Amino acid sequence: MPYPIIRLAEDAPAQLEQLGTKTKFWYRDENGLRMMFKQGRPGTGENWAEKVCCEICRLLDIPHAEYELAVWKRDQKGVVTPTFVPKGGRLVLGNELLARIVDDYDQTKPFRARQHTVRTVMAVASSKAVGFPMGWNHPKSIADAAGVFVGYLMLDALVGNQDRHHENWGVIFLPEEGVFFAPTFDHASSLGRNEADAACTDRLTTKDKGRSVETFVARAKSAFYSTHSSTKSITTLDAFREAAKIRPEAANHWVGQLAGVSMKSCRKILAEIPNTEISTPARDFAGRMLEINANRISQISL
Repeated sequence: MPYPIIRLAEDAPAQLEQLGTKTKFWYRDENGLRMMFKQGRPGTGENWAEKVCCEICRLLDIPHAEYELAVWKRDQKGVVTPTFVPKGGRLVLGNELLARIVDDYDQTKPFRARQHTVRTVMAVASSKAVGFPMGWNHPKSIADAAGVFVGYLMLDALVGNQDRHHENWGVIFLPEEGVFFAPTFDHASSLGRNEADAACTDRLTTKDKGRSVETFVARAKSAFYSTHSSTKSITTLDAFREAAKIRPEAANHWVGQLAGVSMKSCRKILAEIPNTEISTPARDFAGRMLEINANRISQISL
């Protein structure tokens, strides 16, 4: 059964924001719930990638923002997501948090912030002041929010998400209740969603190791640096590996969660994306990425 595509009323926007070629806005659904519509860039696969990652999070029990495929007006395709910030609360993003503890932290460059290291983020998440994501029942092996973040980084390694910059993680501040780690959100830069169909087919069938899917996934860069003096960001797999060294029990939990998920289940998620939203080569390529990355994660020595 294909995932539904929610059609929004043309007058839905309550707060419209134009971001270059992309549109996003807040609106209220039929139940009065505050929702955001985010338009994906045409031809990029951002919408299906976001939905697939959402469903993979559900399989792994990773706290996550919910996403559904949607369309606004005649042809503006995107996703809708309910707010995960309660009334009266505020989402504080990573760049603001790190600027409070790191001298001269550069908040303006999401992808070239050399002070954005796994160790620094884990230090923020390990604070006793930061609680678990709201509504999530944590297992005993996850001792704090840092352990949750290990799961986010494993997800990134699995789906090839290269967009975990300092504005794509954070905490929720509720004045009378405290601080809670935010669920993972914004996964549209995943699963090779920007690869052209011809490139997907070529990588799936080539005998040239340099063009293979294995080589493609191994090159996936994160938005993290090893140290403040590093000149290149580390890979998504290395980001997870670094976090695993800090919270090995949490890493073991998340790797165990992944081991309990069959690739058949992942391919079923891809199969339920409507054919109007994803091509066969993109579907096959994303499925192969998941298989290879799951195997690479399982081979990490913890």
